Amino acid sequence: MFLRKTKSQGRSAAWRIAIWPTVAFALGSAIAFAIMYLLIAKDIRQRSDAWLSGEAEVLADVSENTPRDALYDRLVQEVAELASREVPDTSDAYGRHQASVFFLKTEPRQEPIWVGPTPKELFIPAVTSMPLVPGVPANVRVQGWKKAFRVVYHAQKDGGGLYLGFADLGGAQMLDRLTVRCLLVWGATVALGFLITWLAAYRTLTRVERISDTVSRIGSEDLSSRLPEGPHSDEISRLSRTFNRMLDRVQSSVHQMRILTDSVAHDLKSPVTSVRGSLEVALSDGHEGRWQEYVAEAIDGLDRLSQLLNTTLDLAEADAGALQTRKEPVELSELVRQLVDLYQPAMAERGHEVATHLQPALIEADPSLLNRTIANLLDNEIAHLPPGCRITISVSAKEGEAELTVEDNGPGFPPGISSRAFERFVKGPHSAGHGLGLAFVDAVVKAHGGRVEIADRDAVGALIRLTLGEVVGEKVSR
Repeated sequence: MFLRKTKSQGRSAAWRIAIWPTVAFALGSAIAFAIMYLLIAKDIRQRSDAWLSGEAEVLADVSENTPRDALYDRLVQEVAELASREVPDTSDAYGRHQASVFFLKTEPRQEPIWVGPTPKELFIPAVTSMPLVPGVPANVRVQGWKKAFRVVYHAQKDGGGLYLGFADLGGAQMLDRLTVRCLLVWGATVALGFLITWLAAYRTLTRVERISDTVSRIGSEDLSSRLPEGPHSDEISRLSRTFNRMLDRVQSSVHQMRILTDSVAHDLKSPVTSVRGSLEVALSDGHEGRWQEYVAEAIDGLDRLSQLLNTTLDLAEADAGALQTRKEPVELSELVRQLVDLYQPAMAERGHEVATHLQPALIEADPSLLNRTIANLLDNEIAHLPPGCRITISVSAKEGEAELTVEDNGPGFPPGISSRAFERFVKGPHSAGHGLGLAFVDAVVKAHGGRVEIADRDAVGALIRLTLGEVVGEKVSR
């Protein structure tokens, strides 16, 4: 049902897309044909007017210069007949002969001289009643003739007038044939243009339909389907690639979310069970005073649980680009010194020797996040180093950037871990942690516009280098 509906919508869209370009093309081509028709008709009229004016002047000259004797009318009539023969006569739609030239000479108190179509009684009143300008061709309509005559008038010295008329029936028939052919060509071109446009739109919408079908099949349970990208690098192919990249990110996010949910559920189970056990023991223990110890253990378990949840939420915010930082001037070497002093008893208990090389480096940073970051690095040293190791912590300003390094001479990262150490829930086989410490370090450093890396070392041990942004000033460390 869905596919049938989609295809029907695609066909409708193809028709709608094709109709408007076709209408625009039809109007444009019709205007072009109309302009061509008018130009051809104007050229034919100009040529007929030029011939008409020239012949009228010749006839007027003959009429003025011919002696007024008994042969005058005959001579003028023969000259007019010769002029009319220069234009081939045409036939009407029924094949009947049609004369297209007439000559009229009027004189006072005399019978007019007429050479042309019959009956002349239709022509003479129509011609003589028109207010014609001498020497300027004008249209004269005659009853029974579809085509108007172009008529030139010349005034005579004897008070009469000379009229020469021409109906370009051949030109009219040629224009009619041209009109019919242009309409046929125009109709065929518009139909072909519509067909081509519809096919192009249909092919494009078919690709869009395949994208819609694929997207409709993608659900939260199956994110493996991908859109067909096509062989051409056009807009639809780029749209498909963009959708596929988005689906890759969505699939990766869903996968990480599932891993996060499973890991958090697993990691929460142990501290929750421990807290519950401590509280149950405190309730069942009959010795007064010992319940404080169990409550303290429960509180410690709740602290670890709260730390795990906070770190997990911070990492989720960092992945979404929403980790909030409240930056202020922080003297990095002073902060490191305070934390090293705080962790010194725990280091001494494990037999570690801690050396510091601290140069002043004032940076803009969030002191709370930076404090947790450095604390995570020191916690890792305590948790993963065997007793009796040497730890070197350095702060320096290199090329205008603050750099923090934590180096030790311990066993280093397990094989295959160093390249993935900053991913969430990645930890060594014997680690008792949650695999979130270095992931949190990486998220905080990147939120400050810095970078973190594990440096390659030829000898044993590990070296973690943090670049924490531009140094904004210097403050002498005590």
